[in-house]
Amino acid sequence: MSNTIIIFGAKYLLFLLVGVAGVYFLQQPRNRQKELAIFGVVTCVLVFLVARIASHFYFDPRPFVTGHFVPLIPHDSDNGFPSDHTLLASAVAMIIFYFNRKVGALLMTLAALIGLARIAAGVHSPIDIVGSIIISIVVSWLVYKFVMPMVIKTKFFENAMPTPKT
Repeated sequence: MSNTIIIFGAKYLLFLLVGVAGVYFLQQPRNRQKELAIFGVVTCVLVFLVARIASHFYFDPRPFVTGHFVPLIPHDSDNGFPSDHTLLASAVAMIIFYFNRKVGALLMTLAALIGLARIAAGVHSPIDIVGSIIISIVVSWLVYKFVMPMVIKTKFFENAMPTPKT
């Protein structure tokens, strides 16, 4: 039973997280959807680029490779740093967080659970998960702080940056 939960968390919980974010997005007014979409695209692209660059500077062999065991989910024996699943999950969580703290915190909790499940499945080590979350937090903050104010000043938007709801 516990292996089933780990496998679900490692492989499929990401879909639930993206689904919750999608429902949140669809419930927003059109102007807020524009802000979320632009913030999301810019953040995800930069998070991905930073993660790729970081993976060239830090190599972390996957636990099943160094530990000589079969992981709960099949995986290539490539660099484990950073965890792509946790990276995407935490990036989506941070994107929503800047618009709604409660929903964002819920999604970040799910992102952490995804990371923990990937550790338990034997495909990532803790540094892979922590690194993914840190990259998402830092990049999303930089985009929110420096890029979005410039975007909001364009004629594309009528309202100022949102203040996160609690």
